[in-house]
Amino acid sequence: MRTQICHGRVIAALVGCTALVLSVTGTASAQADAHSRSSSRDLGRQVLGANDGWAAHGTGTTGGSAADAAHVYTVTTWAEFKAALAAGGSAPKIIKVKGVIDAVAEGCDAFAAPGYDFDAYLAKYAPETWGLDTDLSAEPADSPEGLRRTSAAAQDTAIKANIPANTTIVGIGRNAGFKGVSLQIKAVDNVIIRNLAFESPIDCFPQWDPTDGANGNWNSEYDTAVVYGSTHVWLDHNTFTDGSHPDSAAPTYFGMLYQQHDGELDIVRGADYVTASWNVFTDHDKTILIGNSDSESTAVGDRGHLKVTFHHNQFSNLVERAPRVRFGQVDSYNNHFVADDAFAYSFGIGKESQLVAQHNAFTLPAGVSAAKVLKRWNVAPLTADDNYVNGRLTDLIAVHNAEIPAEVLESGAGWTPTLRTKVDPAKAVPRIVDCGAGAGRLG
Repeated sequence: MRTQICHGRVIAALVGCTALVLSVTGTASAQADAHSRSSSRDLGRQVLGANDGWAAHGTGTTGGSAADAAHVYTVTTWAEFKAALAAGGSAPKIIKVKGVIDAVAEGCDAFAAPGYDFDAYLAKYAPETWGLDTDLSAEPADSPEGLRRTSAAAQDTAIKANIPANTTIVGIGRNAGFKGVSLQIKAVDNVIIRNLAFESPIDCFPQWDPTDGANGNWNSEYDTAVVYGSTHVWLDHNTFTDGSHPDSAAPTYFGMLYQQHDGELDIVRGADYVTASWNVFTDHDKTILIGNSDSESTAVGDRGHLKVTFHHNQFSNLVERAPRVRFGQVDSYNNHFVADDAFAYSFGIGKESQLVAQHNAFTLPAGVSAAKVLKRWNVAPLTADDNYVNGRLTDLIAVHNAEIPAEVLESGAGWTPTLRTKVDPAKAVPRIVDCGAGAGRLG
């Protein structure tokens, strides 16, 4: 029996949450149909419904729902999963995941190059020895940094999984997911990821960069999922978390956090038509990035793209980027944001972004101002109305501008979302989302 916390109440078992949702939205079937894409009971055969966010644009998103029997796979190991991905090319396929698949089950030492020694790495590049003026890019292959690069390359090959076009990946039951995996959805169309719990991959070999900031910094790789130049992607009822490797448990070296996590979800390099619905993003720092650079060379490919919808997601105990947006037309509605004392911001307003944030709910702890919900990185107008903070209607732009006048935000994103299903009352969002979002609820 699982216990769910629903807007301050502890409700034992899923039936309790169902009852609470019913009191707000009517019937269980109505609530399910609002984000259920077909009448099929087989998760692999379900498709995104009409008007359900940007992923419904144009041809819509059907994933591998049309797969024949030869292209339906049930996997329980990392090797089986990668083999299923490789089989059949881009023909429609359904991959059903049973249990938790760990891509780093043998531990980080399995990727270490012969001769790599972390203590030797620390000794050589300590600021008092190496300084803070020279990066490590010129270090030879047999140096501690060179051996780190070789080790990192081995991990990169091992934990990344390239997702082909026309693929549906679904978790079966209430305990299906991945640990230490980085899903690469690159230059493909029509992908569905549902009902899976992801424990963020840890970078076994972060790089020390003495020139990053005034004191140097540790930099890590590996997002849990990357949508890179792809179109029509639907992520639904998944859970993304740092799990057993939270930043709070990480050590410090050279006076800086030994950061072993990157993002939970990146949508970059001209990706388009993405819907993220009913997911939980929790216990993470830099969570979601839409558009990865301000540079003009990147902007050429991003302008007019990066169209993403977030609805009915729970964003809890995050530091920042929920999401940070560059260039894209991003629609964020009916999401619940639950902050703790480490909270920095939710929405990052970046270069040429056109964010619409409406009908959301924010639960902030005492002492954390609603002015922090928005963070201005570049001047870009946004629409933010009918949002509630701790149960009270709050003009997020007005409160930000009043308390942070040096970073004035402009109102009016310049477009109106039309690809939405049922929009729930913002005041009811905490109860609805907390009792409906995340992995383990569909299978």
